[in-house]
Amino acid sequence: MKFFRTVSMMLSISITMMFMPVGKAEALSDEEITAPAAVLVDAGTGKVLYEKNAHEVRACASITKVMTLLLVMEAIDSGKLSLSDTVTTSAHASSMGGSDIWLEPGETMTVDEMVKATIVASANDAAVALAEHISGTEDEFVSEMNKKAKELNMKETVFKNCNGLDEDGHVTSAYDVAVMSKELIKHKKILEYSCIWMDELRGGKTQLVNTNKLLKSYKGITGLKTGTTSQAGSCISATANRDGLELIAVVLGSASGKERFSDASKLLDYGFANYSMYQPKIPEEAICEIGVKNGMLSKVGTASEINDNILVEKGSDKNITSEIVLPTELEAPVKKGDAIGKIIYKNGSKQIAEYLIAARDDVKEINFSDVFGLMLRALTG
Repeated sequence: MKFFRTVSMMLSISITMMFMPVGKAEALSDEEITAPAAVLVDAGTGKVLYEKNAHEVRACASITKVMTLLLVMEAIDSGKLSLSDTVTTSAHASSMGGSDIWLEPGETMTVDEMVKATIVASANDAAVALAEHISGTEDEFVSEMNKKAKELNMKETVFKNCNGLDEDGHVTSAYDVAVMSKELIKHKKILEYSCIWMDELRGGKTQLVNTNKLLKSYKGITGLKTGTTSQAGSCISATANRDGLELIAVVLGSASGKERFSDASKLLDYGFANYSMYQPKIPEEAICEIGVKNGMLSKVGTASEINDNILVEKGSDKNITSEIVLPTELEAPVKKGDAIGKIIYKNGSKQIAEYLIAARDDVKEINFSDVFGLMLRALTG
């Protein structure tokens, strides 16, 4: 929306209300979710659709790798890193233990292979190797993880390592996991990895099987990351997409992997059963001409853009109406991109979104020299 010059541009209520709860649909009780902490978020708008102890500070195991992979994808997008780059394993990275791909000191793999191992097999050694390749040391990379967490306003999160192995003070919350998961899946390339069920490395010598069993059982699942340790219990950040509605279900502290996947499925089922995305269209009346007083032109055209969707309770889209707010006349000067009106969308009596209407062209204020010039050109033309 380059032609909108107004600060913040009032893009839509669905954006300004990021991570705010919406109205209740068919209730999902806390008893139905066995995990001690969980949250369901619409990935498009960030609205919280369900929460249970969502801000409770907890260990999160390999869900940590969501932030690790976010920094990796940002490095790729910035040109600092390429998927074809070679990563050399340090002695520190090879010593991780737990879930890993048994990297040896000095062993090399491409960034592509290391990312695949990190997200598909939850490889702790691969995660550290990537971290060291980007930042020099794991500690420096972890500092960048915590910096990014602050930028994303993740208030309950402190990272002590990049792979999620249990460590005192290494904590987050279901809400914060949803925040960083939402940020990670903006990088669509990561979904190509998180959807992999089985693959291999080292020319077929190392088999990878995805730790996210929902890939085999849940319609529309796209990822994202599981995690299990003695302190954290069984955890998952599950992403799924159906009919343009993209959801993030976070479950922390489940007693077993089976309960983790069951809770995530229930959360996603609830979201898909009760919510949908409404795609607003610009009303024809919003594109018109407005009179300009004391201007070199007597009228100026309007322009508007709508390129996002609105989250609504399923079936309520028939109640959505639009209202156009425009002045009958403007005072010159008018600059292209000036906000001169708005389109308001309501669902019943509730306002759900608001978009700007802008001036399509410049209209200079009338002055004697300009008028004289026009008259002279007309006489000599």
